[in-house]
Amino acid sequence: MLGRTAVLAGALSLLMACGGSAGCEGDGPEVGDPEPILVSAAASLSEVMAAIAERFESETGVEVQLNAAGSQMLASQIIEGAPVDLFVSADALQLERAMGAGRIHGPSRVDLLSNQLVVVVPSDRPGTVTTPEDLTDAAIERLALGDPDAVPAGVYARDWLRAVGIWDAVATKVVPASNVRAALRAVESGAADAGVVYRTDVLASTDATVVFAVPIADGPAIVYPAGIVTDAPNHAGAERFLDYLRTSAARRLFEDAGFVALQ
Repeated sequence: MLGRTAVLAGALSLLMACGGSAGCEGDGPEVGDPEPILVSAAASLSEVMAAIAERFESETGVEVQLNAAGSQMLASQIIEGAPVDLFVSADALQLERAMGAGRIHGPSRVDLLSNQLVVVVPSDRPGTVTTPEDLTDAAIERLALGDPDAVPAGVYARDWLRAVGIWDAVATKVVPASNVRAALRAVESGAADAGVVYRTDVLASTDATVVFAVPIADGPAIVYPAGIVTDAPNHAGAERFLDYLRTSAARRLFEDAGFVALQ
């Protein structure tokens, strides 16, 4: 059973400990045990991927080691040679960065999921924002986004804010975060007056309130692609888990978590 999620440094710590190799003598599974599958997944997928991995493990006996972080960080880890089997990104750009470096097996790429942007405020300030234009008000001094130059959720948010014509008015208010969960935490703590995050991230929050959902037709096309790493230590396991992510059982878990399954 999974019961844990390696955050941020999981893949790189393996790489550093093993001197860049896929495994270390004495550190791998016992003889006869199935080789674990190392999955690097976008931070916004952390809980649902953990649930799917746990079900996969219970059905197959194969351990899934989950490394959840910002997609741009995961892509950089993979480009630098981290021993990862499967990469699930929150946008195409980060997967294509790794693919352009020769680190993703192109034919394995699939578009798994979609999501929706929402505007959130601290739960004790529900009336401060009711429309996108309200984000330009002087009362909104800090606007939390994933880093709009790197983090997929921030890139999507910037694209939407540009599309509705208010990016120039709010750009100086932006508090860039390392990933979408960090942007949400800034709103929950009151460190930011508002934020733009994924709808799925707010479902379990009690300290942030959704005040505006970006209509899917008006927002950027949000896509979570997945691909197998070219020199994956467990290529067969990566194929097996990627296939599992497209089963009806996994699709139900994704949809229960608020995602839109594309496969």
